[in-house]
Amino acid sequence: MSFKYTPQTLKKIESLLEEMGYITRYEKGNFNSGYCILEDRKIAVVNKFLTVESRINVLLEIVPTIKVDTETLSTEGKLFYQELMKTPIA
Repeated sequence: MSFKYTPQTLKKIESLLEEMGYITRYEKGNFNSGYCILEDRKIAVVNKFLTVESRINVLLEIVPTIKVDTETLSTEGKLFYQELMKTPIA
């Protein structure tokens, strides 16, 4: 899948995470990888000082680590999720 690193793409990934039951928060902190996942609370905390491109890359790292029942996703969300799972992460 080829996509542009734009704020719209970021919103689309955030929406997918929301459909998966996760809340995305941008806060400051000392994250070695740029993010932290609180699995009990289903919260993904991302370093707020990252650029849009870096935020997208971080969220693309997070999505495959979350177990999701694709039947609970909307049609658009399911298609986007399947496309993301085909995309190799750089």
